[in-house]
Amino acid sequence: MEFFRIKKAIPFMRHALIFNVISALTFVAAVFFLATKGLHLSVEFKGGTVMEVQYQNAADLQKIRGTLEGLGYVQPEVTGFGTARDVMIRLPVIESMKGSNSSQIVFDALCKAEQGSTTQIDTVSTKGEHIMKAGCVGAAGVEAVVLQKVEFVGPQVGDELAQNGLNALAMVIIGVMIYLAIRFEWKFAVSTVVANLHDVVIILGFFAFFQWEFSLTVLAAVLAVLGYSVNESVVIFDRIRENFRKQRKSTVTEVIDSAITSTISRTIITHGSTQMMVLAMLFLGGPTLHYFAIALTIGICFGIYSSVFVAASIAMWLGVTREDLIKPVKEKDDTDGAVV
Repeated sequence: MEFFRIKKAIPFMRHALIFNVISALTFVAAVFFLATKGLHLSVEFKGGTVMEVQYQNAADLQKIRGTLEGLGYVQPEVTGFGTARDVMIRLPVIESMKGSNSSQIVFDALCKAEQGSTTQIDTVSTKGEHIMKAGCVGAAGVEAVVLQKVEFVGPQVGDELAQNGLNALAMVIIGVMIYLAIRFEWKFAVSTVVANLHDVVIILGFFAFFQWEFSLTVLAAVLAVLGYSVNESVVIFDRIRENFRKQRKSTVTEVIDSAITSTISRTIITHGSTQMMVLAMLFLGGPTLHYFAIALTIGICFGIYSSVFVAASIAMWLGVTREDLIKPVKEKDDTDGAVV
């Protein structure tokens, strides 16, 4: 399926050096921000308390943030989920409030803000997870606020999750390199891995520069971008191998340009459809999916860029040839089968 077909190949590789210089500068900037600012890790990695609260009426998120700041929390993470009455609160560990007691102190403060009193407190501990359910009876005699769930994540658990995330990232990269080395040739494997690392580091650089929250959900988006970018590179490399068979008199540069040009229509269809879904999550998915969608948006844009201008050009500079992908056909000797 194609929207259009471009008959004349676009000379992408003619400007490969310029685009790769831009890419290298962007990569260096991302590494700089990661080294100087670092990632704004979420509660899952740093440790802290996650509370789910339900209000009788629509929750005032700004008022809740003000109450938490009064308790000593700096920039508390307060987001709505589900309905306008449901609120998720993520609180880091602070010295004045440690462990599970922080959730009770916070809920008491939220209750006082609604001019109510805390009641019906039940505490349950299962598998290291602390769950406290409580209700806040307001002035009208009804429950103004209900504490649905509390989860406490210790720093050790956060360190373990961070290490597991790095291990998952490393395993994906190694698996991709092995797959491409088997399917194509080591030059394509190296170029694709470099392009994928380029995408990952730039996504992390955006999150470091703007200090967006980096959570397990965002980590899942980064891993998804790795697979997505590899898919685009494989499509282009497949077309390069096919063009090497068809265009035997063309140079390597002309073959690569022709391969990229012939996949433009497919790229627009697939990436455009995916981006429409991601934008729907970004604008309509609420705060829960916000940073997940941002990471995917950045990854999709730079994934296209890296597959065309980074992976293909690096493979060209590594000296990929027709013989690397297609075994030469052995010419038949005229003397074969001759009777002496």
